[in-house]
Amino acid sequence: MSLTSAHSALVTFASESEHVDTHESLSPYVTGGSALLILLLLLYVTTRFNRDR
Repeated sequence: MSLTSAHSALVTFASESEHVDTHESLSPYVTGGSALLILLLLLYVTTRFNRDR
């Protein structure tokens, strides 16, 4: 199997696959906002425990 035929096979396989979004109810804004809130909470907890520095 030559390199060009392997490349052609991979391109064909990649173009035939479709992205299926299984979580339509999850909003990117809700997900990003939740992640930001969790990171800010972790930052607050970390700074409260490192007062002696």
